[in-house]
Amino acid sequence: MRYIGAHVSSSGGLDQAVFRASQLDATAFSFFTKNQLQWYAPSQSKLNIDNFKKACVKYNFSLEKILPHSSYLINLGHPINDALKKSRIAFIDEINRCDELGLHFLNFHPGSHLNQISEINCLSKISESINIALEKTKNVIAVIENTAGQGTNVGYCFEHLYEIINKIDNKSRVGVCLDTCHLFTAGYDLRTKENCKNTFDKFFDLIEFKYLKGFHLNDSKREFNSRIDRHESLGLGQMGTLVFEWIVKNQSFSHIPMILETSNSKIWKKEISWLRSIQ
Repeated sequence: MRYIGAHVSSSGGLDQAVFRASQLDATAFSFFTKNQLQWYAPSQSKLNIDNFKKACVKYNFSLEKILPHSSYLINLGHPINDALKKSRIAFIDEINRCDELGLHFLNFHPGSHLNQISEINCLSKISESINIALEKTKNVIAVIENTAGQGTNVGYCFEHLYEIINKIDNKSRVGVCLDTCHLFTAGYDLRTKENCKNTFDKFFDLIEFKYLKGFHLNDSKREFNSRIDRHESLGLGQMGTLVFEWIVKNQSFSHIPMILETSNSKIWKKEISWLRSIQ
């Protein structure tokens, strides 16, 4: 079985995210546990938590195949202390929300140096932020998403991910989500089988397989090595379809949730059906 889904809306309640994923015939999904464009949100009520868990049982979603996404506001490598503290508090809150829901993961973008500190100092701040969050929480694995390297974002190369993970004290609670669009526009070519193998060999040579916790399957509107993050529907962008076939066919990835964040939600069901049909 392949665990394939999309990033769905949680408008109207977290249980509605589960329902929307079921309507796509998905076997995995992603969502925001709170408004991603606001720093603070009310605590989750017991009723909302129970409704979410009941919906997961009703629609047959395993909690370990759900990959919630953190707020885009959070910058765990922020160069300004007050803003960094604000991000750390928000990150801890999001981890706790996931734990209350029984979820295993929280996917997040690592951070940005904002041209005020070096990349290596930014990476060290991110590791420190994760360590602080893990010390104050339990159970949930912090899943770092690679970036396209747009603007001042770090995390666009495997060496960055390695540097972050290497300084994490509790490595059992850290992982990686690989976004195909971000890989491609950051300079990792995925347009041939040989390039797919070479890219993933590089990843696993530097970062152990056990850290791979999820995929975001996205084509790219922008060209190879452009450092611009613009998602496109599968096969309609610059990447073609080979990489998606290669990932889905790889038996080593059969247990890993694969999430669409492609640009046209109206064809998510069709895209999921196509991915599941790949043998």
